[in-house]
Amino acid sequence: MKRFLSLATALVLVLVIGLNPSMAGKREKFGVDERHEIAKRIKFEPSDKKFRWKMVMPWSKGLLFYDIAVHFCDSVRLASAGRLDIKPYSAGELVPAMQTFDAVAQGTAEVGHDWPGYWKGKNEAFVAFGSVPFGLDGEGYNIWLYEKGGLQLMQELYGRYGLYALPCGQLGQEMGLFSNKRAEKMEDFKGLRIRTVGWYMDILNMLGASVSPLPGGEVYLALERGVIDAAEFSSPAINYPMGFDEITRYAIQPGVHQPGIQCAVFFNKKAWDSLPEDLKWIVDIAAKETQLWAYNWINSLNAEAIRRFKEKIEIVKMDKEALISFRKTTKEYLDSLKEKYPDVKKVLESQEAFIKEFADWRDARSGATPWPYDVYVSGRVTE
Repeated sequence: MKRFLSLATALVLVLVIGLNPSMAGKREKFGVDERHEIAKRIKFEPSDKKFRWKMVMPWSKGLLFYDIAVHFCDSVRLASAGRLDIKPYSAGELVPAMQTFDAVAQGTAEVGHDWPGYWKGKNEAFVAFGSVPFGLDGEGYNIWLYEKGGLQLMQELYGRYGLYALPCGQLGQEMGLFSNKRAEKMEDFKGLRIRTVGWYMDILNMLGASVSPLPGGEVYLALERGVIDAAEFSSPAINYPMGFDEITRYAIQPGVHQPGIQCAVFFNKKAWDSLPEDLKWIVDIAAKETQLWAYNWINSLNAEAIRRFKEKIEIVKMDKEALISFRKTTKEYLDSLKEKYPDVKKVLESQEAFIKEFADWRDARSGATPWPYDVYVSGRVTE
């Protein structure tokens, strides 16, 4: 009888707490979806006006980046039932690859897709929205952009050039270097002739390498002919069709230069302002959908690509001391950029504040990496 009463009492408590969630804890609800209030009070009507826009980009049709840009256009077309039809043009079809930014700013095309670091010549801070060596990974970019003010900083920077930008394609971590020389320790990189671009180029030069920013189309021949010893280009799935494993012996990991590849979609501001409110919401949600899809799609392909690479080349991991040396040199370099460029300082300090804020949770959750059973029980519990 006592057991029956105890069970009955427990059931009553569960029902009461379920009906009155405020009784479940001592504090108020933790976190608010700020968009909810906007969604409760729709003040606009669906528009029947149709728009036909052009998208330009730095991607050729053979690259998966192109498919990501197309995916966004498809999502907008589907969700708007064709009211906003964005036609994608690959690099060179309407404008040369590196004129994408200017073409949209000037109104030659209404939309562009990019990796923001391509525009470092306009403002060094654009690089931080594309990837930072030893910086944000895919998860970090998503949280920083959508929850910690990164999106506002992105829109502020693009806005100076008459553009409106949205994150549109997170691709996760890149591979490291394809190489014909094994490099695990710091001294192995000294004198190594390497192809890379952006901030990583300067960092490797500081570490004693000899670096040149060859265009992607020239990398294979340069490796094959011995003009360079090693090269990085992108993630496993994007690298695989380029055939680097046919002419190199090693893949030196990890890709510390790009822990997270972030792409963006950007609009001519006058064109953006001309859109009805319902289509603006469709574009915004389609960009977020592309951000999610791209990450899942590319990493699914990466898993298969890296298995294929391992059949022909050796995956070499840099030792801990080399990674720490890279990290120290990277901090020295990024600190010098912050001293020279106020915009870089503003963006990097925002990212660094988030990384520090997130560290306690990253540490607390460590040890639950979903390795295969035999790997985990052998003692490898972290990534």
